[in-house]
Amino acid sequence: MTTNADQPQTRPRRRSPAGAAVLREDVTEAIRAAVFEELAAVGYARMSIEGIARRAGVGKTAVYRRWRSKLHLVLDVVSAVAVMGLPAPDTGSLEGDLRLLYEVTSRALRHPVASQILPDLQAEAARNPEIAEALQKALEQGQEGVASGIVKAAEQRGELRAGVDDELALDIISGPLYWRSVVVRSPKLPKGYLDSLARATAEALKAL
Repeated sequence: MTTNADQPQTRPRRRSPAGAAVLREDVTEAIRAAVFEELAAVGYARMSIEGIARRAGVGKTAVYRRWRSKLHLVLDVVSAVAVMGLPAPDTGSLEGDLRLLYEVTSRALRHPVASQILPDLQAEAARNPEIAEALQKALEQGQEGVASGIVKAAEQRGELRAGVDDELALDIISGPLYWRSVVVRSPKLPKGYLDSLARATAEALKAL
């Protein structure tokens, strides 16, 4: 006689947990883009998950499945800027590399969205250490690798002495343009400004 105990037991199929669904990348990117637009439109203080979701064309749930708060969402988006970085110039000369870097950077800093977001986040960073750290990383690392590459290439070509202080070089390379574009917020650079800046920066680096 066969009993139930003698019959092979079949395990019930395990269901995936509700939160384990694959997050669609196109939705994630739409939300990230909406964050930049919302920051530019209303600023961090007035920005809301509802507004971001509405701008991205998704429900609030789609946002909360990826980030647990407005702060974490902004920190993630700002930190991602550092990862993207800038293209490494390779013109064959120190002044040429600096000129190309300044051209790309000035366009990015004068973009309407960036020109609205950066001052607002800087003000918020004074009150929020987490935003301050993320913003610092985005601004520094976005330029640090490229500036270091420019200096190393110039050392190899003999345009700079070996062993130039990387941090001081980064300050010299990035400081003037950032000051004019983000702090002073000059709407338009004077004619020939980037050429003069590249030339002056090259000479300053040679004096290190």
